[in-house]
Amino acid sequence: MAAADATAPRAAVRGISRRTVVAAILIAWLALFAVLRGRQTLPLAAADLTALHRWFNDVNDAIGAHRNSDPLFLYFFNEIRLVIDNLVTFVQSLVSRPAGGRPVPQIGWLGVVGLTGCVSWAVANWRVALLAVAGFTFLGLQGLWQESMDTLALTLSAVLVALVIGIPLGLWAGLSDRFDRIMTPFLDFMQTMPTFVYLAPLTLFFLIGPASATITTLIYAAPPAIRITAHAVRSVPRTTVEAADSLGSTRRQTLVKVLLPMSRRTVVMGVNQTIMAALAMVTIAALIDAPGLGKTVVQALQSLDVGTAFNAGLAIVVMAIVLDRVTTAASGREEAARRSGSRFLTWRRPLLALGAVVAAVLVYLSHTYVWAAEFPGRGGTGRAVASAADTATTWAQDHLSGLTNAFRDAVTNGLLNPFQSLLTDSPWWLVGAALTGLGAVLGGRRAGATTAVCVGLLVGTGVWSDGMTTLASTVVATVLVMLLGVVVGVWMGRSALVDRVVRPTLDAAQVMPPFVYLVPFLALFGATRFTAIAAAVVYAAPVAIKIIADGVRNVPGTTVEAATSAGCSTWQIITKVQLPMARGALTLATNQGLIYVLSMVVVGGLVGAGALGYDVVAGFSQGELYGKGLAAGLAIVLLGVMFDRITQAAARRTSA
Repeated sequence: MAAADATAPRAAVRGISRRTVVAAILIAWLALFAVLRGRQTLPLAAADLTALHRWFNDVNDAIGAHRNSDPLFLYFFNEIRLVIDNLVTFVQSLVSRPAGGRPVPQIGWLGVVGLTGCVSWAVANWRVALLAVAGFTFLGLQGLWQESMDTLALTLSAVLVALVIGIPLGLWAGLSDRFDRIMTPFLDFMQTMPTFVYLAPLTLFFLIGPASATITTLIYAAPPAIRITAHAVRSVPRTTVEAADSLGSTRRQTLVKVLLPMSRRTVVMGVNQTIMAALAMVTIAALIDAPGLGKTVVQALQSLDVGTAFNAGLAIVVMAIVLDRVTTAASGREEAARRSGSRFLTWRRPLLALGAVVAAVLVYLSHTYVWAAEFPGRGGTGRAVASAADTATTWAQDHLSGLTNAFRDAVTNGLLNPFQSLLTDSPWWLVGAALTGLGAVLGGRRAGATTAVCVGLLVGTGVWSDGMTTLASTVVATVLVMLLGVVVGVWMGRSALVDRVVRPTLDAAQVMPPFVYLVPFLALFGATRFTAIAAAVVYAAPVAIKIIADGVRNVPGTTVEAATSAGCSTWQIITKVQLPMARGALTLATNQGLIYVLSMVVVGGLVGAGALGYDVVAGFSQGELYGKGLAAGLAIVLLGVMFDRITQAAARRTSA
């Protein structure tokens, strides 16, 4: 007891001294800012290029000139692109594009709907099958059948290759500690990078188009498959593996007969996460000419056509919900079968056989007859949805503009502009010193050193000013995310009823790709920086809320009861007991919130957010700015690494 009493004051002193150092760094920064404002800020006009940007342009031109003569491209990159292109073309010829002299795909809409229902019933249950059939039929009613099938074709192609690569690597990482230690830093880095960052460097080697979009998507979607498969294998009880070894099982038999069957449910969840990541990336890959719903959304956002963007965004949401529900239900099918008993299998198998026959008939009809291949109607439902969205936008702008503009101006003028001015108008070395000091204080010396390296490289990219603008938007949005996360997370953590009501909504929100969040805020706030910030808050809030809710719920009940019996009020219990004891969860929520916010803020370059996101987009559309766009992508990576290392180190120090 005496040792514990002695430890508490030392921990308190360390906490106070750390806060004091942070305050001292901020005060010194503000004081020097007042004296040195506007000096050595490294500004760069939108059309200006640095030596690095021109070098990137020269590299791009050189690669283009030697793409069909250099052996590395002839026998490696071009071959990879050709294989992926053939795979995508084959899948598209099945469900979305005419091929082989036919005016329609090999399988028309009726066959696709039938197959979707049959597969959903086989891997999940009849309720999910009805949801899938209704969802895919709705895509046709929206007038977006071909766009939806293009998106599905690219997603399935990327997921297939990602799983072929990811599951074996995951098994290897699960069985080998050495390989797991090698893979973990790469997976951490890949999952830290926003989706935008993958586009520019890969177009350098694979050009633009469906093939490069699929390659980008599979690289982005592979880490969840690897990581979750490795976790599934490691989660199998060691005693079970030892029992198999004692019976003389070979490593292959142990893998096939023990590890894979016992980890199947978790591996299926890895497939779910891979599909969701692929769908999110495929929509953003529209920036490199990937066909499908993403291209419709991008074109509508660039022309500020809210109705069309909303209709296509709704289609993406419907597809995401269907794919998520099917794979999630598939992971729990065996448990449901065990609960239902033998009667479940008795009637399920004949009905599945009947469903397979019906699906085969529908596929034949859609292959043979045009009426079953081309979706009937002209998308009247989609036009109605777009019209309703336009009407709602007009109404909101006419009746809510005072409220929305006031809120936007309050956040912009009260938080964003002052902080952005501090970052962009301070000398670059002062900002770097302040960030390095904060990183060292919050995360330790290693985090401080990482921050210093990232700052130095960020200066070298030549987009320092745009990087600081993106940093300002990211930090402001993260502060708002944490405020919302603490309020709702504590509410959920303290009330099981609230958790049961709110959590399904949060789960559904995490299914939606980032593009979808931009549409409603574009209608409310127009094309401004605040639009991206508002979308980033809503996009990142679900994960932060759930982490904080779980952290508050994990505070021991005996501790809360002791505080209650001591006469503490609800406010005192929350602020003096539950939140302090959930500091690890709060730090983790900050880490995830920053990463999610950064990925959305850069996507906001499509709707007026400017800065690094705009630089990346401009690099795709204007050849002379390709090098600057590539440098902006590198700057986004550096910001992500800096955020991740500081917050992860802080989380470890908090939980230690």
